Amino acid sequence: MVRVGVALAAVACLAVAPPVAARDGREWRLAGESRARLEFLGNQFRAGLDGGDQALALRTLVALEHRAGPLAVGIEFQDSRHHLDDDGSFLSTSQVAAADVLQAHVRLEAESAAGGGSLVLGRQTLDIGSRRQLERVEFANVILNYTGVHGQWRAARDTWHVVYVVPVAKLPGDFESLRRNRLELDREQWSRRIGALHWIRRQAWPDSRSNLQIEAYAYTLDEDDSRRFRTPNRHYVTPGLRLFVAPAPGGWDAEVEAAWRFGNRRASDRPEDVRPLKVRARTIHAHLGYTFDTGWQPRVGIDWDYASGDRDPTDGRFDQYERLFGARRTDLGNTGIHGPLTPANLDAPGLRVEAAPSRATDFRIAVKWARLASARDAWVVARVRDPSGRSGRSIGRSADLRVRHWLLRDRLRLELGASYLALGRFAREAPNATREGDPRYGYVQVTWTF
Repeated sequence: MVRVGVALAAVACLAVAPPVAARDGREWRLAGESRARLEFLGNQFRAGLDGGDQALALRTLVALEHRAGPLAVGIEFQDSRHHLDDDGSFLSTSQVAAADVLQAHVRLEAESAAGGGSLVLGRQTLDIGSRRQLERVEFANVILNYTGVHGQWRAARDTWHVVYVVPVAKLPGDFESLRRNRLELDREQWSRRIGALHWIRRQAWPDSRSNLQIEAYAYTLDEDDSRRFRTPNRHYVTPGLRLFVAPAPGGWDAEVEAAWRFGNRRASDRPEDVRPLKVRARTIHAHLGYTFDTGWQPRVGIDWDYASGDRDPTDGRFDQYERLFGARRTDLGNTGIHGPLTPANLDAPGLRVEAAPSRATDFRIAVKWARLASARDAWVVARVRDPSGRSGRSIGRSADLRVRHWLLRDRLRLELGASYLALGRFAREAPNATREGDPRYGYVQVTWTF
């Protein structure tokens, strides 16, 4: 705790340092954040765990960049730690990554009469389109990163992204090391390769006033076992399409995004598991909303999230749409030590209300009626399953609240949140359900940005 406090204090001192520009156009930039979140969970829903849980999640980011004309060299450090955990806590590498290099890359930028673009080489974070395929997470305590190349080209209305990277494995991964916040340098997983081609067109309707945005993409994942990392040997192609109209006061907004997945994989990463399974999976997110042109600009919307499940565990196929590297909190509620919903074996209509009472304050309330897409597949986050399908499909009704307020505009933000999951029949009666009662979650978070 002392070392973390010293690090946070050091970052706070650096926050007042402005960019430093030299006479020849060279410039140094320093930026980052320090964040602390206290979380509480009552009635654990994950199989194999019981009781309640609590956590103090600390994350510090410091980024330094040197620009010289079109060339920039950047490095970013991440220190993500958990405290107050106990023997019954849920811990993973999405919560702990003590003192490591998040980004270390070279970026080349180019401008022309036809548009502009950039090329990034090295270790980096990725955040593209709706972020449902590749995301630089905001709420999770640990940000995912990758090593490789990301090219981007921007024209008048079009943006193209080309990606070829390998994910960086968060180490260590065992419970006791995570609980102790043990330091171990992350490593590239060279046997896992991600490729992407992603096109975005703004103002896609012929009317120049239109704010319709169209996206089309194809993502690939190819992985094999290596000496250090075992995998299910997934070989996926995931094409997708998105239509999006952004919210605006006094108007309707809408979104439909669908993705399909083809390929093959093994059932697990065990060495003896060598049987390939044919993969056919799909997901869709859709919403429709209206923003009132009043003082608070309240928005009311309905939405639906669907991700296919494995219909028959014995048929030699794998029909479950897995969430790999993309976002889930915006669509499916608070995460942290909670996060019961993920886009895998899920069928969840919902509604939400959002408003901004002032420039400094905003809030949202979201409700989901969640059930399994396939009764014989798992409630993925909870690791609860009834292979017979006799426990039904209802996970339950999820309610999420988030309130944010700038204590110092663009510098210091306070955030409060709460969630409640009224368990449905499947979540109560499946053979390995915890039977702890309805999960309740709350958090308070403070973020200092510089």
